[in-house]
Amino acid sequence: MAADFAAARDNMVESQIRTADVTDLAIQDAVRHVDRERLLPEGKSFSAYADTEVEYAPGRFLMRPRDVAKMLQALEPRAGETALAIAAPYAAAVLERLGLTVERLDDAALRVAHTGRYDLVISEGAVSEPPEDWKDSLALHGRLGIVVRIGPLGRAMLYIRSQDGVGARSLFESSAVVLSGFEPKASFVF
Repeated sequence: MAADFAAARDNMVESQIRTADVTDLAIQDAVRHVDRERLLPEGKSFSAYADTEVEYAPGRFLMRPRDVAKMLQALEPRAGETALAIAAPYAAAVLERLGLTVERLDDAALRVAHTGRYDLVISEGAVSEPPEDWKDSLALHGRLGIVVRIGPLGRAMLYIRSQDGVGARSLFESSAVVLSGFEPKASFVF
């Protein structure tokens, strides 16, 4: 019997997205129409709408649907803006559905070469500290959404570029998986 992914998407919106105070109707509508299961290998498509991180490629995980929606709402995406999705295929698909032009970066290095280009940058993977080149890629009033994680639980953070530099605001707790190469640096302790 084939899985009813449309019903699973509706259930995800009702039980995970809306209950997490994601009130932006455009984001709710977009996640109802993005086929999250198509981003996963065939053997994992059944877990596309579960309230968990799901591995879509070796060492790469889709963020929980709730966390992606909450982060997108905090980023306030607007049609016509340019976005960079770093190891974030689901967020990229939702942003495209919302009318943004999205560049996807999912290679091993995950380093950004464009300074001041993007209105919005998002990653579905966590980092121990936000890379400077990711912040540098923000245009004036650009927003970066990322999970900063050093221990068992991380914090979703919003970084915004202003005339005076980049400021940060804490959003919510998240258990997003740390991206390979972005783990906390080992330190020597007596």
